[in-house]
Amino acid sequence: MHSDKGSVRIDVILSPSAVVPDFIHKPRKKEHFVISTYFRDFWEFVKGDKYRVAFSLKTGLAVMIVSLLLLISQPYEVFSANIIYAVLTVIVMFEYTVGATLIRGFNRASGSLLAGICALTVIQIILVTSHAAEPYIIGVSIFLIAVVTSLVKLWPPLVPYEHCFRVILFTYCLLIDSAYRNTNPVFSALSRLYCIGIGAVVGVLVNVLVFPIWAGEQLHRELIASFHAVADSLQGCVKKYLNSDGSENIVFSQSMTDDFPYEPSFQNCRAILDSSARIDFLANSAKWEPPHGRFQLSYPWSQYVKVVSILRHCAYEVMALNGCLKSEIQAMYCMKLVAEPEIHEAARRATELLRQLANDLSSMKHNPGETIILLKSVHYSMYQLQESVEFNSILFATLRNNFLGNLTDCYNTPKTDAYTNDILKSEEIIESPRGEEGPQLHQLPSIEDQETEAGVKIDSHEIFRRAKYLGSMEALSFSTFVSLLIKFVSRLDHLVDSVDELSKLAKFKDNSIV
Repeated sequence: MHSDKGSVRIDVILSPSAVVPDFIHKPRKKEHFVISTYFRDFWEFVKGDKYRVAFSLKTGLAVMIVSLLLLISQPYEVFSANIIYAVLTVIVMFEYTVGATLIRGFNRASGSLLAGICALTVIQIILVTSHAAEPYIIGVSIFLIAVVTSLVKLWPPLVPYEHCFRVILFTYCLLIDSAYRNTNPVFSALSRLYCIGIGAVVGVLVNVLVFPIWAGEQLHRELIASFHAVADSLQGCVKKYLNSDGSENIVFSQSMTDDFPYEPSFQNCRAILDSSARIDFLANSAKWEPPHGRFQLSYPWSQYVKVVSILRHCAYEVMALNGCLKSEIQAMYCMKLVAEPEIHEAARRATELLRQLANDLSSMKHNPGETIILLKSVHYSMYQLQESVEFNSILFATLRNNFLGNLTDCYNTPKTDAYTNDILKSEEIIESPRGEEGPQLHQLPSIEDQETEAGVKIDSHEIFRRAKYLGSMEALSFSTFVSLLIKFVSRLDHLVDSVDELSKLAKFKDNSIV
């Protein structure tokens, strides 16, 4: 401490192990800027799928081709500023896959055609009426078209064509409002319909002819990837469960629940569960696509939805198995150890069956004989697992009862043996009374007579009851894991049947083992 005139300085020397508050720490410089992080993530996103870049380039090409009509004098003299409707059509209907573009194009064409018919009809009515009644006719017609389209698109059978009704309202308003101030309303409406048709044709041709992205192939690849994801998740979950020796003390906390969704096995299954809407959309888009590659006309795309639905139930079971890993009460390691060969074999064969089904779908070949053999081996391994669990459950129950019985005898039986007395004395359980020299033999007090430091009396029956309860819960945790694994195998029967039906409807090449 140094003191000067009018000031005091205090020098404090902290040890290396001293804890310094957070507000004293100097602010650390960020290693990377936030913008560079976004660019890096975006670059990884672009590299993840080459079709994304192709789609972007095709969109630019289609818009550029339509926009050239504005730069060339002859088309501009015919359509004038109505060419902008062709550009809007390309932007609105151009989708990622060919099937989605055809669906959007159909809705766009149907909506524009119906809107054009309605607009031309109203224009003809306006031409035969007085000029003063025109605003009222146009206002009432717009109101009726808006009410009808908004009500009809809510009807469940017409929900897939919701975009069509939006186009009807949008196009009708543009046609009828612009025709009101035009000297030749019929020609103006027809010119805009022609421009919409040009934009639709250009968009479809570019999407189909230039590096086409087929929804059917996307659906086929995602189905195969889902099979491998479930297989990898099951294998990783079982491996982690068997390798856990119980030495880790699992504490149920908020941080554990926050970290749980980031495990790979959980993420894979969660992705399959969240892909329901995407699978339905791809299957619906694939129905509109022409025959291409390995997929012929009238391909059973709806069967893909059924297969994914059954596979989704298998993912549910794997997620439940992951939940057993994070349970507060874990099975004893000896329980896992005695049934480890059967659990490992059952999981291995189930994983092998899933990968075999994925390979059959990838090669579009039908191997019913090999699939049945693998399915029977999975059932046999589960039968062995059930027998092992039943036998070991009796063994563990006997051992637990013997342990509790010995524990009761230990607390209630007098200990007068010299050897036992020496052991108790070495553990400082027995103390010599004051004023007496040398060790003395004492009877081990019953647990009912002991009290805690807080003065609360301990009940031995309560301790034994809790010990039995804890043993039962540990056995229940192990039984839950095995039951979920058995339920997963039962799902495989339905999965094999659905894949077999798909192979027959799609006419896969028969590659049976003779």
